[in-house]
Amino acid sequence: MAGHTTEAHPHGADRLCDAGDRVYSRAVRRGRVSRKDAESVPCLVELALLHPDPDDMGWLVPTSPQEVMTRLLREMHEHVVATQSRMGEAVSAFEWYAALGGDARSPAGAVAIRVLDGLPRIRAAMDEATEACTSEVLAVQPGGIRREDELSEGLHRALALRRRGVRMRDLYTHVARHGQGLRNYMELMEEAAEARTLDEVTERLIVFDRTVAFIPASPDRTMALELRHPALVSYLVTVFERLWRLAIPLTAPLPDTGIEGITHRERSIAALLAEGHQDAVVAERLGISVRTCRAHIARLAETLGAASRTQLGVRIAQAGLDGPPRAAELQPLTVPNRPGSPSDR
Repeated sequence: MAGHTTEAHPHGADRLCDAGDRVYSRAVRRGRVSRKDAESVPCLVELALLHPDPDDMGWLVPTSPQEVMTRLLREMHEHVVATQSRMGEAVSAFEWYAALGGDARSPAGAVAIRVLDGLPRIRAAMDEATEACTSEVLAVQPGGIRREDELSEGLHRALALRRRGVRMRDLYTHVARHGQGLRNYMELMEEAAEARTLDEVTERLIVFDRTVAFIPASPDRTMALELRHPALVSYLVTVFERLWRLAIPLTAPLPDTGIEGITHRERSIAALLAEGHQDAVVAERLGISVRTCRAHIARLAETLGAASRTQLGVRIAQAGLDGPPRAAELQPLTVPNRPGSPSDR
């Protein structure tokens, strides 16, 4: 994670040097530290972890760990949003180049970008990549609960990969947790597959052995791009790995929102509403139906005591639900009780 740096202390607040760790920890325990003791660690001032005590300029007082944590979470959130936006722009660029009809080739002579028009061609290319795969498959599966037909369509490939000892890692939205079909599928894959979830993920992506990737080339997914250019595939793998580190294992529970009466789903919806998105966009990004989304919005408004959409926006900001968790949310907050609070589904 990026942070202010100096030549002597090239690091961010997420990874302090040993000397900085000792001085900052001491400052937190004692409430302040003398300027003389902090001279050896200018990084703490550069990173705004220590700042002058207004009552005595000979001392420095620490920024609270909760505030530092909130700052890091916000930086991480902004980085993920920027990465997702950049990936969308890259996909559009790929489609534009592919539409030129050129015969783009990689340095090794293989077709770098191939347009697959129609489901039969897509499935044939996927089967070919599956047969050639020897070590790893990375996949991003957007949308909500996976339908049985979707899981069944690729089951023969997954079983073939498992038999050869190929490791599979899949990213889903949190909504997918509530589908029994996915859990049955993961049990069938046993140790060969691992799944994690996020509030929202990128468009569909499948990468075999970090050498060939498949992405949609049309909204209805009846066209796809097969990418074999090393730079393009490497970029997509980097995006996947960063999302993977932020995701929550399917076997682990979702974190508590820190606000009584607000579910994890409602917190995600509130953040997207605060960004100005319409109900349909919020539903699509979280992998739920518009009807379900609106039901959650109504319960969110009831919990926050909002009588209108405008007032709901104000209440969302007041409760700190318009972005990553803030320092105040590290301690559970209390909102008015409501009957029939839904589970986070």
